[in-house]
Amino acid sequence: MHEPSYRSGSYINEDLGLYAGWVCHGDSFADCMPVMNAGKDIVLLFYGENFVDGSVIERLKKQGHEADRSNAGYLVHLYEEDPVNFFQLLNGYFSGVVVDLREGKIVLFNDRYRMGRVYYHQGEEDFIFSSEAKSLLKVRPELREIDHEGLGQFFAWDCVLEEKTLFKDIFLLPGGSRWTFAGGSVPEKRTYFHPNEWENRPVLGKDAFYDRLTETFANILPRYFDDLDRIAMSVSSGLDTRAILACIDVEPGQLPCHTFSGIHRETLDAIIARKIAKAWHQPHEVLRLGRDFLSRFDEFSAKTVYVTDGCLNVNGSYDIYFNELLRNIRPVRMTGKFGSEIVRSHSMLRKPFAFPEEVFHPDFKGHFDAAVEKLDENRKCHRLTFAAFKEIPWNEYGRLSMEMSKLTVRTPYMDNDLVELMYQAPPGERDTLEISLRLVDHGNPALRRIMTDRGTAGQNGYYFSNLSRLYHYYLVKSEYMYLWQIPNWLARIDSILSPLHPEKLFTGRHQLGSYRLWYRDELSDHIRSVLLDSRTKSRPYLNRSFLEKMIDTHTRGHANYTGEINKILSAELIHRQLVEDI
Repeated sequence: MHEPSYRSGSYINEDLGLYAGWVCHGDSFADCMPVMNAGKDIVLLFYGENFVDGSVIERLKKQGHEADRSNAGYLVHLYEEDPVNFFQLLNGYFSGVVVDLREGKIVLFNDRYRMGRVYYHQGEEDFIFSSEAKSLLKVRPELREIDHEGLGQFFAWDCVLEEKTLFKDIFLLPGGSRWTFAGGSVPEKRTYFHPNEWENRPVLGKDAFYDRLTETFANILPRYFDDLDRIAMSVSSGLDTRAILACIDVEPGQLPCHTFSGIHRETLDAIIARKIAKAWHQPHEVLRLGRDFLSRFDEFSAKTVYVTDGCLNVNGSYDIYFNELLRNIRPVRMTGKFGSEIVRSHSMLRKPFAFPEEVFHPDFKGHFDAAVEKLDENRKCHRLTFAAFKEIPWNEYGRLSMEMSKLTVRTPYMDNDLVELMYQAPPGERDTLEISLRLVDHGNPALRRIMTDRGTAGQNGYYFSNLSRLYHYYLVKSEYMYLWQIPNWLARIDSILSPLHPEKLFTGRHQLGSYRLWYRDELSDHIRSVLLDSRTKSRPYLNRSFLEKMIDTHTRGHANYTGEINKILSAELIHRQLVEDI
C-alpha cells in the first residue's frame, strides 16, 4: 500500500490452502477483484492490464456474459470458455491467480515478457509469492540476506539477470508461466509461451513487411486509447511517441501532452515536443524538476529503492517527482517506451559499468566478473528475443515499477501482435530509423518534418542534415561526458571554475539530472552521512579505505565517482530498507 489512493482486498480458500491479497489503483482495470463466473466456481485475481480488440468483448456479450473492456471482469469468462488457451489470449503486463473450484486447482500465471513480476520462495511446506519481494522478506526473516551473485550483476548491469533476485532463495517466475497447484504446495511448472514460436516466423519482403506494419500499428493503437479521457501522453522529441501520435485518431485538444524537463533550462526534448504537440493540435505542458527535489533527495532515493525492491537505483529518484506531478493531471500515462528496443535494435546493456579495481573486496570481485560472462551467455539468441524477453524485463522493470506505483503506464510497443510481426522484419531493417520514419510518414507527414533532438528527420538538405546531426551529436556527447565521464584531472579544474558556473554551458539540454555536480555540491552532506557511516563501511563486498577516499575526493571536487556513488548508495539503501529495517 504505497499510496493512500490504492484499493486492496483479500481472498482466502482454506480448502485449497490459498491466502491471497491484492492492491491496485482506484478505478483501474484491476479494480474489480475478485471476479467470479456466474456459478462462482471460478475465481480470478488479476493485476495489470489486458488489451484486446472490441470483437472479443462483443463475442462475450452475444454469449450472454457481462463484458466491459474497462475492467478485468470479462477475463473470467474467457477462462471459463477455454481454460487451456486462456493465457495465450492475454496481451499486456500482468500477473494473476485462477482458482478453479471445478477441478480443485490453483493456477499462478504472468505475462509472456515477465513485466508483471512474481517473486516466490518455495519452502518445504509452503509456497509464498508476491508482486514485490519485500512482502516475502517481511513474513520470512530467514530470507533477509543479500545474494552476492545477484549483487554482482546489479553492480555490473543495474539489474539482476535471469530468474535470480538480490535476495537469497527468492526467485522470479519465468515469463509466460502457468504454474498449477493441486492438493499441495509443490507446483506443476509449465509455460504457455516460448519466444521460439515467433522466432520461426518467415521473414517478409520489404514491401509486404511495411504493409503489414502500418496495418498492425493502426489496429493495435485503439486498444490502448479506449479510455481516452483518462490518458495523458508523454511526448519526447524522438520518433517512438511521434509514431503513436501520427497514427492515432483523436480530435484536436482531446489528449493533454507533457514532457519532463530539468532544473536549469528546458531540455531540447521539451522544446521539440512542444512543436510536435502544436503540429498535432494538442495541448502541451512542460513538467519541470524543482529544487525541492534536491532538498528531499533522501526521501525520494529511499522510496525509489524501497518501492522497486532495489530494481531502480537512486539516480532514477526523479521518476517519483515527475510521476507525482503527472498523477495530478490524469491517471494513465501513455508512452513510447521500448519502441527503440523493439522496432529498432537499440540496446541499453552494451557494456558493464567500469568499476575501479580497488572498489571491491577481493572475495567479491569474482561475482562482478561472473556477471559480465553471464550476460554474454544470454546474448546468444535472436536479437529481438534478447531485447523483448531479457533486456527489457531485466533492465527496465525497475523504472516501470516505480512509475506504476504512482499511476498506470502504457506502451503499445510490446503489444503481442507488434512484437510477433517484428520477428518478420527484413534483415538489417531494425538497424536503421526507416521503420519509425515510415510509421510517422504514413500517419502524419507534418510530424516527420520536425527534427529530433539528435538531428534526424526534418526537411533539410543533405549537407545541412549531416551538419545538424554532427552538431546535435556533439551536444549530447559533451553533456554526457561532462556529467558522467569527465576524468579526474578535469573534474578538479571544473571544481576550481565552479564560481563561474561552467555547467551552464554543458548541462540541461538532454539530461534531466546533474548527479555528478549534485553529489559534489548540494547532496555532498547526505552522501557523506550515508556512505561514510560505519554500517556502510562494514559491508563485506567493499574496500573500506577506497570507499573513504572515493567519497572524500568526489565531494571535494577532486575526482569523478558519480556512477560508483550511485550504485553503492543504492546497494546500501537495499541493505537498510529491505534487509535490516523492514
